[in-house]
Amino acid sequence: MRFIRSLLLMVFFVVYTVPYACMCFITFPFLGAARRYWMAAFWCKSSIVVMRYLIGIRYRIEGMENLPDGPAVLLSKHQSAWETLAFPALMPRPLCYVFKRELLFVPFFGWTMGMLKMVHIDRRQGKDAFQSVARQGRERMAEGAWVIMFPEGTRTSVGQQGKYKSGGARFAVAAGAPVVPIAHNAGHVWPRKSFLKYAGIVTMSIGRPIETTGLTAEEVNLRVEQWIETEMRRIDPGSYGPDDRFVARSEGAATRR
Repeated sequence: MRFIRSLLLMVFFVVYTVPYACMCFITFPFLGAARRYWMAAFWCKSSIVVMRYLIGIRYRIEGMENLPDGPAVLLSKHQSAWETLAFPALMPRPLCYVFKRELLFVPFFGWTMGMLKMVHIDRRQGKDAFQSVARQGRERMAEGAWVIMFPEGTRTSVGQQGKYKSGGARFAVAAGAPVVPIAHNAGHVWPRKSFLKYAGIVTMSIGRPIETTGLTAEEVNLRVEQWIETEMRRIDPGSYGPDDRFVARSEGAATRR
């Protein structure tokens, strides 16, 4: 039954995404940036509704009140594709994802992303790539969006921790924007590199903003890592051993909710 439900979800994505993307191609030239975004976000909202009733994937959010009323950089744990779909559906402001330019060439999905105001990384620019990201990100935040990144870079298995790269923290420091750390356990319902999807409740925990003024990118990155990994052991204790506590690699207090 789990295989059949997972197969039906894949069929849904194919059947639903292609005509929806075509509709976006036709209407986007006549819409402003904000309406384009929320039209694309509706695809995400409808998808997580289908996942709830078809697979049994539900969610709860803790710390929604911690989201700031102003510019911010969201740095999140990355365990599955679920959070990539869920964030635009659940966040009250437009989100600006930072992704590789190559994804723009992915049929339908990438084409639609190319018509939205996201931040594209062109690795061919070498050391100038970060300056381009910083410029695009500041422009998007000035327009009212939040920039979102996954500091681990790639999805990690449940109970595991990837290396936290400092690019997101570096951008936040350069932009003078606070960082909002986010922990979640979506890997249980949509595991990394797995075709099968599982029923369950995703817990998403949003931490208090970490002000970046006066801090280096390394200090901000460490505080983000410490908060997220400590919080992961609270919301998903069954995936960690009883004595598996996150220990910071250097001095720096975690910002608690």
